[in-house]
This record gives sequence, structure tokens and C-alpha cells, in this order.
Amino acid sequence: MKTEKGNPDELRKKFWTALADQPYLFLQLDGKPDSAVPMSPQLDKDANSAIWFFTHTKSDFMRLGKATATFKGDDMMFARFHGTLVKEDSQERFDQFWNNFVEAWYEGGKDDPNIAFLRMDLGDAEIWDGDMNLLNVAKMALGMTVHDDAEKKHVKQTSL
Repeated sequence: MKTEKGNPDELRKKFWTALADQPYLFLQLDGKPDSAVPMSPQLDKDANSAIWFFTHTKSDFMRLGKATATFKGDDMMFARFHGTLVKEDSQERFDQFWNNFVEAWYEGGKDDPNIAFLRMDLGDAEIWDGDMNLLNVAKMALGMTVHDDAEKKHVKQTSL
């Protein structure tokens, strides 16, 4: 793990909390920018090296492979992370994440032939916490620099 400025453990924890509170991100296959769409990842607090997605069997994501996710949470939390999409075969995981919100997308319920269940094995991430305190807001209003303070809330490369 390479970091420049920022506390990676603190930012990683804040990222996972933000993603759980606002579970939507933009996902795209690497090298295929037109595949980018909003998705709702399925999270397991004990599995910090993977996230899961339900999708349609005809979606671009069925090509599998390298992908990038971009996240914007409340309070100016931003993250971009890379990983690899693979088909998830665990029925236990499928059942764990199945819920009414997922079912609303599939007419045939759990047995819909068009459901694909994918896992994204996570790689490196870049995380920004742009939440400015009152002092920094005052500095900006006076035209003073806040760059050094902002860099303390940024990790250029970390594992998730």
C-alpha cells in the first residue's frame, strides 16, 4: 500500500461507512467507457476485499474482467477504485443479498433466467475526504490556501 498524505485506515473506514449509507456508485468496464452505469453494490462488512452486484445477463458487465467504480458520498467523500468482475457462483451469497429492492428489477424473482450475480474483487483505491471544517471554510473565504489541510484527507493509493 502506497500512501501520500492522509491516514489510509481512517479514510478506508470512512469510505466503507459512506458507501453503506449511500449504496450507489458508477461502475464501468476498463477500456469501455460507454459501459458506465449507476449500480447498487451489495456489501458484507466482513468481506472488505469484495463487493457484489446483481445485473442482467445481457449487460456489458457479463464480459467480466477489469472494472473501475467511482463513488460520491455525502459530506464530500469521493473514491475511485479498481477491481476485477467475476461470476459469483455462491448460492449462499446470492441468498444473503437478495431482497425486495433487487427483486423489483427481475419479474421472475430469484429464478428469473436473466439474473447475473457478479463479484468485484477489489484492487487499489484513491479516496478523498473533502469535508472542510469551519476554519478551512473561513480560510477559503479570506483567500488563504487550504491545500495542505486537504492533502491530509487524501490517500492516493490504498487497498480496500
